[in-house]
Amino acid sequence: MDSREIAESYLSFFKKQGHAVIPPAPLVPPDDPTTLFTSSGMQQLVPYLKGEIHPMGKRLVDAQPCFRAEDIDEVGDNRHTTFFTMLGNWSLGDYFKTEQLAWFWQWLTEELKLPKDRLAVTVFEGNQDVKKDETSAKIWQALGLTKEQIWYYPAQKNWWSRAGEPEKMPAGEIGGPDSEVFFEFTQVKHDPKFGKTCHPNCDCGRWLEIGNSVFMEYEKQADASFKPLPKQNVDFGGGLERLTAASQNQPDIFQTDIFVELIKADPTENLSDNRLIADHLRASVAMINEGISPGNKKQGYILRRLIRRAAIKLADPKNLTDFIKYFQPQTEAAAVLNDEIKKFSTSLAIGKKVLSRAKTIDEALAFDIFQSYGLPFEVIAAVTQVKLNRAKFEALLEQHSQKSRTASTGMFKGGLADQSEITTKYHTATHLLQAALRQVLGQHVRQEGSNITADRLRFDFAHPQALSEAEMQRVEELMNAKITANLPVVKTIEAKDTALKSGAMAFFRENYPNKVSVYTIGDFSKELCGGPHVGSTAAIGGVKLVKQESIGAGKRRIYAVLKEIYQPGAET
Repeated sequence: MDSREIAESYLSFFKKQGHAVIPPAPLVPPDDPTTLFTSSGMQQLVPYLKGEIHPMGKRLVDAQPCFRAEDIDEVGDNRHTTFFTMLGNWSLGDYFKTEQLAWFWQWLTEELKLPKDRLAVTVFEGNQDVKKDETSAKIWQALGLTKEQIWYYPAQKNWWSRAGEPEKMPAGEIGGPDSEVFFEFTQVKHDPKFGKTCHPNCDCGRWLEIGNSVFMEYEKQADASFKPLPKQNVDFGGGLERLTAASQNQPDIFQTDIFVELIKADPTENLSDNRLIADHLRASVAMINEGISPGNKKQGYILRRLIRRAAIKLADPKNLTDFIKYFQPQTEAAAVLNDEIKKFSTSLAIGKKVLSRAKTIDEALAFDIFQSYGLPFEVIAAVTQVKLNRAKFEALLEQHSQKSRTASTGMFKGGLADQSEITTKYHTATHLLQAALRQVLGQHVRQEGSNITADRLRFDFAHPQALSEAEMQRVEELMNAKITANLPVVKTIEAKDTALKSGAMAFFRENYPNKVSVYTIGDFSKELCGGPHVGSTAAIGGVKLVKQESIGAGKRRIYAVLKEIYQPGAET
């Protein structure tokens, strides 16, 4: 099977087991300031794993594009990528270990047709706080695995909670054991430098983890004991790229159908560099297609870093766009890449001159070059051939970010509410803002993006020109009038088509399931949204529009803050 067929097979198999196929979340999580990218399939399901009712039921399955910036420096070997597709299925208080392990095993061995004798599984060995996961081990044995195929590991390997191992979990935190499945590439010989004997979690490359079933089974108590949850959840994730490698018996995922054509093109004659180019270009195309532009902040900085890390590997950086055809021949993505590479070529030339004149090249100079010319750490290190300390560079970057955050907090007063309370108010205020903009400016206004932090809301929308002072004032007054009116905020579950036909607004960049949550604010606003929201508009207290700006042709951005934390005269 090729990668596309594997993904289709997985979704089809679990659909037959009563799972609803849910749309993938955007690569950039909407209204979530805590993370830059969607990095796992379960990210969009956190509220439902905590007990909220999902509109599509208790059994869910999807194929979620993910990006993990923490793996950027790992790319170049035969198994690490930054961008990948996570196949996932979930049970929200429905089935548990018996069904999950049996279904995944059936799919691996009957649909993917992986040889049973080349698979091994791992289970939690237990500790002083939580008993050994004998249940999973017995299920695996009943499915035909020998004792030699079942490996026990400590919590560092086979336990999941947001806080980590059991002893690190605070009271009230949920977690549980997990069970991983590994595929053995028998053609890869064990390297003794990784240990005397090989085992599934060995790093020699003989074994590859292809799926992990997490069993959210316990809640930690105040006395440090663990109590079984009344409703237990299953969270499964398996990387499509790794499953493809196993299906094609290829220990190098860059030799699978996903990447092999670009690797064959041999852009640099260096395999490690070619892998980096393949991964970074694929990730860049995905980001550009989601509306991210290269820049020096947040997602834009990550995209710029990927493009420039890939381009610097080529003899001529301008050739990078030649390889976009191996992933997605999109004009828009190619245009963005070309524009960024032109900027990079100019910045690189200037940066080289500055570096050539420098008497000492250290992390402080590297940071100045990054700030002035946008050259990432890796590019500076490659150009100078000087061994620089990344940790020192990152510390300077964090210090700069901290200063920027401190400088922008003059308008805010602390201690009024916890972050979740404030961001919930902002979330509802964002709905009021869109409705007010459409009433004041016209029905052409539509959401292009949004971002909410504990400090402010930011709303991007389609509009051809700057708002006049009078228009800004009218929008603000209309929002506050609806807040004063104490309109009820009501959530309903509706069919997507029915909701849209009734006039509900939807963010065009987001994929929605067939059944959706709809929030209605009186007769003023109706939007498809996952929440959370306040119960009535009076809880918001009041808002102040503090700034507007252009973010491109036909697009505007407005910043707003809650009146309770706004200080007149301060700027964003």
